[in-house]
Amino acid sequence: MTGRALFFLVKLGILGALVAYFVSNPGAVTIQFQDWRADMPVGILVLAMLVLAVLLAFGDRIRRGIVRLPGRIGDYRRRTRQTKGYKALTQGLVAAAAGDANEAARQAKRANALLDDPALTRLLSAQSAQLNGEDDAARRYFEGMLDDPNTAFMGVRGLMIQALKAGDRTAALEMAERAYRLRPGTPWVLRELLELQVEHRQTDAALETLDRAAKERAIPTDEIGRRRAALLMERARRERRDGLTRTALKTAQQARKADPGSIEAIRMAATLLRDEGKARKAERLVEDAWHIEPDPLLAELYRDLAPTGTTALGQVKRMEKLTAQAPDHPESHVARAVTSLDAQLWGDARRHLKPIAEREPSPRVCRLMARLEEEEHGDLEAARTWLAKAVGDEPAHDAEGADMTEEAEGAHSVVIETDPPDGPVGKSAAA
Repeated sequence: MTGRALFFLVKLGILGALVAYFVSNPGAVTIQFQDWRADMPVGILVLAMLVLAVLLAFGDRIRRGIVRLPGRIGDYRRRTRQTKGYKALTQGLVAAAAGDANEAARQAKRANALLDDPALTRLLSAQSAQLNGEDDAARRYFEGMLDDPNTAFMGVRGLMIQALKAGDRTAALEMAERAYRLRPGTPWVLRELLELQVEHRQTDAALETLDRAAKERAIPTDEIGRRRAALLMERARRERRDGLTRTALKTAQQARKADPGSIEAIRMAATLLRDEGKARKAERLVEDAWHIEPDPLLAELYRDLAPTGTTALGQVKRMEKLTAQAPDHPESHVARAVTSLDAQLWGDARRHLKPIAEREPSPRVCRLMARLEEEEHGDLEAARTWLAKAVGDEPAHDAEGADMTEEAEGAHSVVIETDPPDGPVGKSAAA
C-alpha cells in the first residue's frame, strides 16, 4: 500500500470517527446575530463548515487557474513553436548531409523564424550557404558561432574547413590550433593539426601533438613509430645543418629507436659516428639493422663505411660479416654477389645470383646477371638476354646487336655522385 493511499484512509477514518461521535452525542447550536437567530444540530453545523471549506479550496484553485490561463496558453504556443523549429532544424541538417541545398536552405529559413536561438540555427544556415556556394555567407555564420561557448567549436571547425577549401593552409593551422585548445582530446582535431604542423615544418609542436594523438589513439598504433621517426629526422637534419653534430646524432638514434627500420635514421647515425672516428660502432649499427630487415641501401652504406684503402677482396670479407646477420635473405645473396663481381670472383657471384635469377628475377638481379655474363665470359648475347628481361622485353635481334652491345657494356658502370648534406655518403654502383 502506498503512502498516499494510507494517508487517505487515515483521513477517512478520522472523518468517520467525527460523524460517529456527533451521531452518538447529539446537541444543538444557537447562532444569534442582531435580529437574526438560527438553531441547528451540531452535526449540521460541522457539515456546513466542511462544505464551506471545500468550496473555498476549490474556489481558490479556480481563481488561480483563471489567472494563469493566459500564461499557460502562451507556454503551449511557445512549446509548439519550438517543436516545429527543432523539427525544421533536424530536417535541414539531414538535407544538408544529403547534399540537398534547396531543402536545407528552406528548412534553415523556417528554423530561423520559429526558434529564437540564433546559435542553434547558424550551423544549418552555414551549411546551407556552403552547399549553395556562398562561401562569404558561410564564413559569417561560422564567425558568429565563435562568441557562444556552446557553438564555438563548431564555428572553428567550419572556418578550418573553409580555409582548407580556399587553400589557405596558414589560416587552417590557426583554426586547428584553436580547435585543439577547445577540445584537445578530439581525434580528428589531433590528426588535422598534426598534418598541418608537419606541412609548416613545426617539428617540435608536431612531436607534442603526435604524443597526444598516441595517447588518445587518434592514429593507428603501427603508424606512430614511423611518424615519430620522420619528425625526429627532420629535427636531426636541422641540427646537422646548424653544426650541432652530437645533438643530431642523438636525435637520429632516437629516430632509429622509434622506427628500427628507418634507413634514413640509420644512415645519418652511422655517418655521424664514422665522422667522429667511431667506425666500428657505425658498422654495428648497420649490422643490427640488417638483422631486422636487409636493404640494398644498408649494403651500400656498409661498403662506404670501409676504411680508406680497403680492397675489393676486403669488401667481400666485410660483406660476409654483414650478411651473416641474415644469411638466407635474398638481399644478403645480392649484396655478396655485388662485392664478388667487384672482386672478379665469378663463381662466388654466380652461386649467389643464379638461384634468385631462376626463381624470381628482379630487374636488378637481371642486370647483375648481364654484367656477370659479359665480364666472366664476354658473352654479349647472354648479357642482352638478361638486359631484355630486366626491362620486360624479348631478346633483341642481330640487327640490333650494336645497340645492345653498348647497353651491355654500360650495364655495370660505376656512377660517382656528390651526395647532398643528408644523403648517403660515398659512391653507389648502378648495379
